[in-house]
Amino acid sequence: MGQKINPLGFRLGATQGHRSIWFAQPKKYSEGLQEDQKIRDCIKNYVKKNIRIFSGVEGIARIEIQKRIDLIQVIIYMGFPKLLIESGSRRIEELQKNVQKELNFVNRKINIAITRLENPYGNPTILAEFIAGQLKNRVSFRKAMKKAIELTEQAGTKGIQVQIAGRIDGKEIARVEWIREGRVPLQTIRAKIDYCSYTVGTIYGILGIKIWIFVDEE
Repeated sequence: MGQKINPLGFRLGATQGHRSIWFAQPKKYSEGLQEDQKIRDCIKNYVKKNIRIFSGVEGIARIEIQKRIDLIQVIIYMGFPKLLIESGSRRIEELQKNVQKELNFVNRKINIAITRLENPYGNPTILAEFIAGQLKNRVSFRKAMKKAIELTEQAGTKGIQVQIAGRIDGKEIARVEWIREGRVPLQTIRAKIDYCSYTVGTIYGILGIKIWIFVDEE
């Protein structure tokens, strides 16, 4: 059970909450879902093109969306928000206009806010981006995983599991390599597990990175 279901969906209502909060009629549900994905893609593309990337990490941990009739509230959780707000509010206003234009919002306004994470490397998404950057630079996968674990331990987490799958180091046969440090109780619902699945394109193919982080237990 622990490895056959998404850890975040498994714990919804217990230790995890929804990252999109809105209501829609059944026939319009798919439209709202696609709209959420377009908003997230638009924000990530803007950050990738216009913001100075630090060590290959964009710093976006997650994007939460709350929809009303005439307003869409977007909260961006970032590990390194200075990369986005270093030019003051001008960057945020430019991002809002860009999203509004891309999605052609006529009767609705979009409001974007940024929240800083206290421990960036305690988030699996930022950690996966760090490992992906290391793999693109041809760093050994074992060295990259061990460095990621060191960064996570400094953030004060109780356990971490990192898995990389694909043509690791350019080998002809794809394989799965993983490493674990501390406790990662995947079958316990009261355990607060943060999870990320991330893909990275390298010169020898696409690698899949999965990270489980045991934050705390309720």
